[in-house]
Amino acid sequence: MKKLESVPYDSADYLNTEEDVMAYLEACLEENDPEFFIYALGVVARSKGMTEISQRTGLGRESLYKSFGEGKHPRFETVYKVINALGLEFRLQPQAKGGIG
Repeated sequence: MKKLESVPYDSADYLNTEEDVMAYLEACLEENDPEFFIYALGVVARSKGMTEISQRTGLGRESLYKSFGEGKHPRFETVYKVINALGLEFRLQPQAKGGIG
């Protein structure tokens, strides 16, 4: 019997368009898990090229890899810079179920 070979799955390999990226990040946000979202943001950054993101943010490439690894907690400033480097922006809106006040 012939042995089957498998290759590791990496979501970054499938984020080819802006629509793919947005759908992926929105789905990750819906999980309501900040750690998972940070990991997903790292996946998106890898899909665009960490060297490019590094140049756009002024942060070191290795530092970015470390900051967005599984279980990591990068500073808000780092997250903000990466989101901007990806051509995205933060937008706040009231929750459907209501918030403070």
